Amino acid sequence: MKNNFLLRATELVAGLLFGLGLMASGMTDPGKVIGFLDLFGTWDPSLALVMGGAIMVGVFAFAVAKKRTTTFLGGVMRVPTSTHLDKRLVLGSLMFGAGWGLAGFCPGPAMVSMADGQPKALLFLVAMLVGMWGFELMERFVHAPRQAKLKAG
Repeated sequence: MKNNFLLRATELVAGLLFGLGLMASGMTDPGKVIGFLDLFGTWDPSLALVMGGAIMVGVFAFAVAKKRTTTFLGGVMRVPTSTHLDKRLVLGSLMFGAGWGLAGFCPGPAMVSMADGQPKALLFLVAMLVGMWGFELMERFVHAPRQAKLKAG
C-alpha cells in the first residue's frame, strides 16, 4: 500500500508539473498556438522553443528508459518497440494536427485550460471524447469484422 501511495503521489506531482509547464509556456492559450501554426501570417515561433525543449527531454528520457527493465518506483518498464508506419497512423496524425490547428488545443493543454475555466476547452474535450467513442464504435463494428473476413477468406 505504501508503494501505491508513492506511485499516486508521483503521478500527481508529474501531472501538476506538466500542467504548470503548459501554462507557463503558453500552450494553454489557443491564440498563441494558432499563431505558431500560422506560418504565412503573423507567425509566433516561441512555441518552437517549447517543443524543442520537450523533444530534448524526451530523447534523454527514452535513452535512460531503454537501459532499464523497471521504472524508478519498481513497476514494469513499457517502451514502444514498433517502428511500423501504416495508413491509420498517418491519417490519425493528420486529423490530430488539423484539430490542433483549428481549435488551438490538443488534449493535455485542453484539460489544463478546462481546469482554468475556459469554456472552449470544455467544448473541445467533449468533442474529443465523442470522437474517441466514435472511433471505438467504428473499430468494433466496421474494422474488426472486416479484418475477420480478410483472415477467414
